[in-house]
Parts: sequence; structure tokens; C-alpha cells
Amino acid sequence: MPNLRPRPRRGAGRVARAAGRGAGAAGRDELVSRSLQSAEHCLGAQDFGTAYAHYLLVLSLAPELKDDVKETFQYTLFRWAEELDALSRTQDLLGCYEQALELFPDDEVICNSMGEHLFRMGFRDEAAGYFCKAVKLNPDFSDAKENFYRVANWLVERWHFVMLNDTRRNTIYNAAIQKAVRLGSKSILDIGTGTGILSMFAKKAGAHLVYACELSKTMYELACDVVAANEMEAGIKLLHMKSLDIEIPKHIPERVSLVVTETVDAGLFGEGILESLIHAWEHLLLQPKTKGENGNCEKYGKVIPASAVIFGVAVECAEIRRRHRVGIKDIAGICLPTSVKFQSPAYSSVDAEETVEPYTTEKMSRVPGGYLALTECFEIMTVDFNNLQELKSLATKKPEKIGIPVIKEGILDAIVVWFVLQLDDEHSLSTSPSEETCWEQAVYPVHDLADYWIKPGGQVTMEVSCQDYYLRIQSIRVFNSEHEMDVGKSFTKNKDLLPLGNEAELCSALANLQTSKPDAVEQTCTLESTEIALLNNIPYHEGFKMAMKKVLSSLTLEKLGQAMDTQCQNNEMSCESGQNDSEQSVPEPLYVLDVSEGFSILPIIAGTLGQVKPYSSVEKDQHRMTLDLISEANHFPKETLEFWLRHVEDESAVLQRPKSDKLWSIIILDVIEPSGLIQQEIMEKAAISRCLLQSGGKIFPQYVLMFGLLVESQTLVEESAVQGTERTLGFNIAPFINQFQVPIRVFLDLSSLPCIPLSKPVELLRLDLMTPYLNTSNREVKVRICKSGQVTAIPFWYHMYLDDEIRLDTSSEASHWKQAAVVLANPIQVEMGDELVLNVQHHKSNVSITVKQ
Repeated sequence: MPNLRPRPRRGAGRVARAAGRGAGAAGRDELVSRSLQSAEHCLGAQDFGTAYAHYLLVLSLAPELKDDVKETFQYTLFRWAEELDALSRTQDLLGCYEQALELFPDDEVICNSMGEHLFRMGFRDEAAGYFCKAVKLNPDFSDAKENFYRVANWLVERWHFVMLNDTRRNTIYNAAIQKAVRLGSKSILDIGTGTGILSMFAKKAGAHLVYACELSKTMYELACDVVAANEMEAGIKLLHMKSLDIEIPKHIPERVSLVVTETVDAGLFGEGILESLIHAWEHLLLQPKTKGENGNCEKYGKVIPASAVIFGVAVECAEIRRRHRVGIKDIAGICLPTSVKFQSPAYSSVDAEETVEPYTTEKMSRVPGGYLALTECFEIMTVDFNNLQELKSLATKKPEKIGIPVIKEGILDAIVVWFVLQLDDEHSLSTSPSEETCWEQAVYPVHDLADYWIKPGGQVTMEVSCQDYYLRIQSIRVFNSEHEMDVGKSFTKNKDLLPLGNEAELCSALANLQTSKPDAVEQTCTLESTEIALLNNIPYHEGFKMAMKKVLSSLTLEKLGQAMDTQCQNNEMSCESGQNDSEQSVPEPLYVLDVSEGFSILPIIAGTLGQVKPYSSVEKDQHRMTLDLISEANHFPKETLEFWLRHVEDESAVLQRPKSDKLWSIIILDVIEPSGLIQQEIMEKAAISRCLLQSGGKIFPQYVLMFGLLVESQTLVEESAVQGTERTLGFNIAPFINQFQVPIRVFLDLSSLPCIPLSKPVELLRLDLMTPYLNTSNREVKVRICKSGQVTAIPFWYHMYLDDEIRLDTSSEASHWKQAAVVLANPIQVEMGDELVLNVQHHKSNVSITVKQ
């Protein structure tokens, strides 16, 4: 049958398709236009979720509009993400950012914001990746750079740089590993490999099989890059896991003959070396060689380091004391009651289950003001890492009592601990304060003594244990030559117990006595070391008291004048109307808000300065109870002090009016972090605060001056970056780990930092919180060189002006703040009389200092 359907004319299909496309384009344009209108309407109604959905539709239909709607889309995304975050809709939040990055893969602002959310959620590795990408996309994006610097400190801790620059440590570990391989240890497991340097020592020494495990994702990836760059990836198998999770034959084919590790902290056991070695001996290592047994070492298991000896000394140290013990009873007229006991997190009571790490760490050779040894150095314990039974018994062993004779008179502030790591019978490393080493020392601050003064003829006693695989030094007591014992407030001196025997046993007996508690309410308040140092900072509290008194007195006089004028007017009106109103209205108080970080008694001080209603922003219930007790002890009505967060629905919006019709007289802001950096978003907080002040009200501090000087400091250089290949014995590690170097070092003590000043201090920057028009975002500062040398760093600190007369110096001896420094990427050679120009940039709360060449 013939085909009766008419054949289309040539080109007719093309015309029809074009017509269809025209109709489709018109429909698409109409949909895009309506979606844009809907998005704008939703933004006006603050319906950010719907607005975001409309923008997604617009951009999927009309990608050519990306540049036109980019800024509005970003704003919508960020506001919608804030809502999702508040609702804990984590998956939806991350999904929104993934969609946004598909549309704008090279947008540094979205990358940075994604990183900020991930970091807050605890995904530090992933956050670092987004911050790093944002910086690569825009090297001048200061927010992303600051975020990357902050997260880099979490991902690659600064001690990695110091450790890799420690040539002596590297040489001795290399020699011990070489010797073990030469004696027959051919299969090796490196636990906690870090950059992989110990594994590379083993491979270069001739080991047949080398396995290395690392839990940190960042360090694992770094080790992979390092091993590949040194052309050893074929001979070293890297495992991204804890050694406790390694199984045979799933991860490694058979037991190894040698475990090498350096998972030791200042307190020896704090990085989990006991747990990992117990597991290794039980599951991953060959059986150890017994004494007197001969044969090939390859058939037996052993560990490097082989053993360790832990040492200690009792010291007097004013710096440790002021950061771990509140040593004053009166703070700017506020009496601290005996019912309140302050302690630092490093405090470790007999049953302190809540204390995770019962010590702090210090580089004792650099502690400000130095220290005085009050006893001889004494041995605390030894541990054999090649003895499984000994390792297992350490955690269950009863505390051992130690008594140490006092050789010098002084104040007992701490027990300082270090160790000697015996890698084998020939090679050892000491972490003693007298050694040039990459390690710090563990510090156990002394608490709970009625009298800390000790003298020759006396004895310091303590109990040593290894509970929870941490070295614990507890129940530190003093026994002096007059047969009196300081056992703290919780214990009594019982003469009937004197015949029991030696002093250490007597100390133990008294320490275990249970005594009745006094009727008064006692409050133990745990504070960070910076908070304790703040309480001990007398100039800080006296300065604030004087500055607040000036402002409040001025406002009170002004208020009294206004009240008298009002009273006169009311009297005149009463006389004219024939009324006699004898009732007096209750005067309205002046409102003071303290939003400084952590524990602060400034609101109580403010409350003593007249008709004042102070508000504290402390968050912890423990801190609130303590402030209540201090208030009551100073006859300060408990209800007068308010805790501001109880009045604020959203803690992120702390800066609000005290009442709908009232404003603040004083707002206290934290401008400087304890680390020595400017607080994030401080200028934004200051801008809001200015809008909340009554006429004549003040922000404290009113302005801040930043000072700095040029120095030559090899110490700062070595703590900031790995120096070439010589320090790492020829292995190429520096370029990889130095990706995580940051230009700013924080938590410095300039008074004890090894450095040579090459200039006098100069003013770098002014931050004015009350009169922002005086601030500049970019300025050049000329610095004259007063000594020839190499400029390697620019340390900086601040003078905080509460007003034009009252100044606080963050570099003073009494300061609870530390200092910081910019470390130059490349040292600059200078001669006396030269002049360098510094470019100081201030963006939001971020400050960058560069040398203009």
C-alpha cells in the first residue's frame, strides 16, 4: 500500500523545532522572571529557605544570570544556613552548601563559609580543605586566611615543627633504629607515624617490611606525600587508623619484630603509649626474647624506646603560682570568702575522675621569672616498655608514697616532672629542663596547703600512680622538722597518731582521715589558668574600679541634677494645684553589663559603686554560684547581681538593651584574647554596644594601642617552620609540613623569649571602640634599626586605655594575657641606622603586619 502521508517539505522540521524552542525560551524566561520576583518577596518576608529554593531554580534555568544574582544568592544562602544550624538540621545545611558550590565552584566566600560551619561541627580536616581552597582562589581574602591559620594550629600542632628541627632527637632515634635493623629486626610497625620520619629511618636502614599507622587524617595524608616525595611509597605501607584497631592478617600479614614509636608527651604517658604497647604485645608483636636466650633477633619482638625513667623536683615558681593558685584575699575591695575554693584544671584530687590530664606543661627554661629547686632531683618511677606484665600492672598498681627532703627554703608551688627515654642499651634522650630539647616538662601545681612555706629539714610527700594511664602525683603534703604537718583544710593534725612510725606513713594516715565539713556552704570553682591569673591581676581590677567609678559618678551627678529639676517642676505644679505629694519615686539604677569572656568579678566591683544594677555574662552554673557566694560575703544583696544570659533568649545576641526603655551606662568588652590576638568580631560588637549606651555611657576599654618591635629570634623561626633537610637528616619533609605553618605565633612570654631586640617599640595600630572614625584600616609605620642583625619576627602587645589616664599593659609582669608575634617568611638583614617600613592592615578583627621592601 502506498504511503499516503504527505512528506514534509525539506526544512519544515527545522522550522518547527525552532518555533518550539522559541516557545520554550519564552516559557523559561517567564518562569525565571516569576521565580526572581518570588525570591525577592521571600527575602523581604525573611523566608530565607523559600528564597533559596527560588534562586536555585533561577540559576539552574538561567546560568547566565550567575554574576547578576551572586551577592544576593550568597546572602540568602548564609541566612538560610544560620536557620538550619540553629535547628540542628546538619544534613540540610551541608546539602545547601554542596548545591551552592556546584553553581559557584570557584567562589571563595562560599568555600570559607562552608569551612566555618564544618569547623563548628568538629570536622576540622574538612574545614581546613575549604579554607585552603578559599585562600588559593583569593590570596588576599583575609577572613579565609585567618580561618586557615586558626584551624592549622588544630590540625598540625606546633610541636611537630620543633620536634622535626631537633637534630639531636632525630639522630639518636635514627641510630637506635639502624642498630635494631642491623641486629635482625626486619619487619617494623611505626605507631603514630606523624610525618613518617621514623618509618623512613627504618626503611633506609634496610628493613624489609615497614608499616606505619596514623589516626589524624591530615597527618596521614601529609605522611603519604612525604613518603612519596622521598621515593619510599613502595617500601612503607601507611594505615589511616589507630594501632588499637590493626588486625592480623586484615591490615598487616603477620606479627612484626619491632615497634617504634614516639607517642610520648611531657608526662610520658599522655599520648596513650601504654595502651598502644599493651595491645601491640598482645596482638601485633612477636614474643620477646627471654634473658640469656640467643638466636636471630628477627624471631623476637621488641620496642623502641625500650624503657623510661621519670624524674621530678619540687620548685618555687611565681609564674606557676599566679596561674594556678588565687593568692590574694582582697580584690579591689572585694573580699574572697574562705568558703570559696578556686582550683585549676590541672588540680588532681585523690578521686578526681573528672580530671582528664592531671598536669599542665611548661618550658621551664623559659618560664618568666625562672624557678628555684627546693629539693634534689628524685626518681618517681621506671617503666620497661618490653615487659607486658609490667605495663599491664601500672594502671592497677596502688599509689606509691614518696618522701623527699627539702634542701632550700621557699614557697612550694609545683612538682616538675621530666623523663629519660632509653631507646636501647646505648641510646637515650632526656627531657630535663637543663637539656636543649623539643619537649616541655609536666607541671603538677600544688593546692590545698594551709601553708606553702617549706625549709631545710622538712619533707615533701606525695602519692604517685598511673590511674587511667596518666602519671598522677596526688596528696602532696609538707612535713617539717617540728613534727607538724600541713594537711590542708580537709584534714586534722592528730597528736595521737604520731607514734605510728615514719613521716610518710603518718602523712598517708592523716590524708585518709574523714573529717566533718563545716556548716558553711563551700563552693569549689574550677577556673582556667588564665582566669586564675586574671583574679591575681591587681592592676587590672584596680584600674577598672577607678574607671567605672569616674563614669558612674559623672552619670549619678547628672541624674541627680535632672531629678532636682524634675522635683522643682513637680513642686511648682503641686503648689499651683494645692496638692502635697510627699511620696518620693525610687531612683532608677545605672546599668552595667560585663560581657568579657570567662569568670569575672567586675560586676560585683561595679555593684559597690553606688546605685548600680550589674549584669554578669558568665555561663557556667559553678561560676554563678561562686559569684553569689562572693556577693553575700561582701554584704552585697544576692538579688542585685543579675546573670544576663538568663534574660537573653539567643546567646549569640548578648548585646541588647537592659530593658525596653533603658540603656547601659557601661559595657565591658573583651578586646584581647589570652593568646595575645585581637578578639574576633570585636569591632562589630563595639558598633552594637555604642548604640546601646546612654548619653555619657562608655565602653571599656575605650581604645587600644598595639605596639611592636623588630627582633632576631632563631627560636621563633624553628617553632614556626621546619628548616630545610639538614635537620631531618636529608629527608624531604619541610615543604609538606610547612604548608601548615602560620605567620603568627601566640601564647608567648616576651620577657623570657630568646631574642635580640633590633629596634625600640613602636605604635602599630589604634583600635578605638568609642570613636571609630579615628581608626584606619591600613597604615605604614617607619621603624629605625638600633642594632645590626637579622629581623626574623615582630612581637606585639597592647596598651588598653579604660580612659585617657587609666591604662593596662598586656605585656606587664602582672598581665594575665600572653603576647604574640608575626614570624617573617624570610629573614631581613639590617644594619644599625637603617629604616624599615611596616605595612599594618586591619580588617574586621584580623591584623596583618608585613615589611614593605
